[in-house]
Amino acid sequence: MIDWMRREPADPVVEVAGRELPIELKRNARARRLTLRLAPDGTAVRITLPQWCRTAEAVAFARARRDWLAGQLAKVPQARDPVNEGVMLYRGTEIAIDWREAAPRKPFLADGALVVGGPRDTLGKRLHRWLEHEAVRLFTHDARDYCARADLAPAEARLTRAKRRWGSCSSEGVLRLNWRLVQAPDFVRRSVVAHEVAHLVHFDHSPAFHSLLDRLYEGDIDDANAWLSGHGRTLYASFG
Repeated sequence: MIDWMRREPADPVVEVAGRELPIELKRNARARRLTLRLAPDGTAVRITLPQWCRTAEAVAFARARRDWLAGQLAKVPQARDPVNEGVMLYRGTEIAIDWREAAPRKPFLADGALVVGGPRDTLGKRLHRWLEHEAVRLFTHDARDYCARADLAPAEARLTRAKRRWGSCSSEGVLRLNWRLVQAPDFVRRSVVAHEVAHLVHFDHSPAFHSLLDRLYEGDIDDANAWLSGHGRTLYASFG
């Protein structure tokens, strides 16, 4: 009997480089073929499949590509603990974490370091919250800047914790941006915001969209995309 015709368990897995990874299946009415990817943090294998495709076939598809998945898994950066390391990424630079128990619990920047107080056992949560607050502040500024250049009313910027997408734009004109971009260099973060603002005008990737994006974004969009392609996974190494 062909392997993919066998009944698969409700929660299928695939062994990759000595690890068992769960296989997450997502059916898409528009999909015409199977597409496979590794989660950015290396914790799962994700497959998008057409409505007509059998689950067993999708699982066999993943298992037949163990070598490719192993190569992708090897590229996933090791998890980092900013609290123990005493440094974290912020706007493309590693900044020191200056923890002082008697300092204010709310972090603040001083002389290139982030000063923060309060109990050490909850320090990671406070650092994470500070990064998200900074992400909202920066995204809001970026969105206003690009909306003004496009002669649009300021768009609301909200955070997302998506594992795959850096940003999206709703039909209501709301920008949803991945909070982890606050760790990337400014030119990278701003490229994603400019991309989503351009989608407020063109909901596709037509020549008109790219023409507007080139007009809005002050940098080289190819450089920004190359950075995300080469280093984007490093933004998932900290804070779970």
